[in-house]
Amino acid sequence: MNRLKLVLPSVEYKEEIMDYKREFIENGDSMDGTAKLKDAKSFEEWYSALCDNMKEETVREGFVPATTFLAISNDNGRLIGMIQIRHRLNDYLLNYGGHVGYSVRKSERRKGYATEMLALALRECKKLNIKKVLITCDKDNIASAKTIINNGGILENEVSDGNTIVQRYWINLEESDSSKNTL
Repeated sequence: MNRLKLVLPSVEYKEEIMDYKREFIENGDSMDGTAKLKDAKSFEEWYSALCDNMKEETVREGFVPATTFLAISNDNGRLIGMIQIRHRLNDYLLNYGGHVGYSVRKSERRKGYATEMLALALRECKKLNIKKVLITCDKDNIASAKTIINNGGILENEVSDGNTIVQRYWINLEESDSSKNTL
């Protein structure tokens, strides 16, 4: 599947990004993997924080360095989803958040896009020299669990985060180099 490409956010995509945010807010959906887009008062505020948080030297307090990508349709240029790769884990991410967070806009779900986005993001993880990738999802998010498993995720355990049970999956990228790799 080569329906998507991952691109770094830029001012060029401002309208698409703000439309993405609007769709999530209208549907009351969780905006995972968006570098806190939902909380930003403006595109400029969000973009400034996103750029700061890409590098260890400028990462804002309480965050880890992370790269956020837009998943863009190769057919029509539509913003399908967003995916974030955290370059390292802090205690919270080790237990609940993982290396990767992602979301797909409601109007594009159930089409296999999340699985393709994650496969592309795992290639980026290799470039960042992340050998074992932790990905988590809420236990009741069956679609996300399938996405992770379809990309080689192995369930390690489940942990409680307040009223939510979080499933913790690992994908070993070193093993995928020596075995048949569909990425």
